Amino acid sequence: MNAIEIIEKKRDGGTLTDSEIDHFVSGYVADEIPDYQAAAWLMAVYIQGMAPEETLALTLAMARSGGTVDLGTELTVDKHSSGGVGDKTTLVVLPLVAACGVPVAKMSGRGLSTFGGTIDKLESIRGFRIDLSGDEFRAQLREYGIVLSGQSADLAPADGRFYALRDVTGTVPSKPLIASSIMSKKIAAGARGIVLDVKYGLGAFMPTIDEARELAEIMAAIGRGAGRRVTALLSDTNQPLGRAVGNALEVREAIATLRGEGPRDLTEHCLAVAGHMLRLAGYSERDDLVDARETLEARLADGSALGVLRKLVSLQGGDVSQVDRPETLPQAAVVREIPAPGDGHVARIDALTVGRACLELGAGRLRKSEPIDHSVGVVFACQVGDRVVRDQPIFEIHAREASAAEAAGEQISAAFEWSDAAAAPPPPEVILG
Repeated sequence: MNAIEIIEKKRDGGTLTDSEIDHFVSGYVADEIPDYQAAAWLMAVYIQGMAPEETLALTLAMARSGGTVDLGTELTVDKHSSGGVGDKTTLVVLPLVAACGVPVAKMSGRGLSTFGGTIDKLESIRGFRIDLSGDEFRAQLREYGIVLSGQSADLAPADGRFYALRDVTGTVPSKPLIASSIMSKKIAAGARGIVLDVKYGLGAFMPTIDEARELAEIMAAIGRGAGRRVTALLSDTNQPLGRAVGNALEVREAIATLRGEGPRDLTEHCLAVAGHMLRLAGYSERDDLVDARETLEARLADGSALGVLRKLVSLQGGDVSQVDRPETLPQAAVVREIPAPGDGHVARIDALTVGRACLELGAGRLRKSEPIDHSVGVVFACQVGDRVVRDQPIFEIHAREASAAEAAGEQISAAFEWSDAAAAPPPPEVILG
């Protein structure tokens, strides 16, 4: 068995065996297979695709390529979002689920391009530590039932190496490679129940619901093949989720949501994701999640979910006073309101245009090494379906300087479409089971 034979077999449309995939992954991690051969193999996979059994074998091989996290025998749950403009779901869902008595353990990443990362948002909080060791990660989960950190350097290292090559060889969009990348980290991180929140639309990585469904089905099959309990949701992200886009601004909105004061669409989405996490953990007996929703709404109302967020921030070295007083989070030097150009209903807010504008403000990065400005972004005063009148503020720009605010204001104004009649709001989540 050698790398050239494996590359040629996949190039010609053959189905690789588990042992061939293991050999290629372990050889690449051990530097026995060079980048140029790995790049050739990735392109062969991109062109020819992978059978379900190949994708599962690749995922497990990448998960075994480094250390794994043993979270014990108790059923812990995790969630994964495929990324979307304004997606701060993790900041709400994890404290909410933990407040119901279900242990939650998550390793998150940074944002790239128009999609913000949970770790970047958390670093808006002064002192918050994201670089927990494996021992710290496990100990905090055992004692307190919640932990949220960056990815460990030894967790699925094959994925990191393959992704770096995919990024520069035009092979990122391959669904088997996307699915194995995501699920290898989930499996290595140890959670037994996983809710997949796969977003589609202008503000998401998957542009259509059919593509999102295909990706979700691949990931769910991998999870079940690896012995995990999995539920997948498909979520529309043609407009930003919630009203805030930008790191500190999204943290503020997440805190407001945990106080019961968040935007309706964000609150409903978080209740749906959290409800399915409770069901996977055995804390809900109804498929319609009515009992789970009652429990979750009670945890919002009594303040216990917000209390878990305070505890999480404290445990990981963050300044809890910024949770109590979100106005002390990083604030931009320039805040400018943009008025409605006339009377009408909001028919559309192009999330991709919004994401690009926030990227130019400094809220995101094009390269992982680039710094970001936690204070900048946009906050909307209206959403699709709302009626507004001329000169009513429709959004506000948070920027470092006036010229940047002006440019972003023009970009985001162009993201709006208007109609005389009320437009339907985005559809609810589609549950794949």
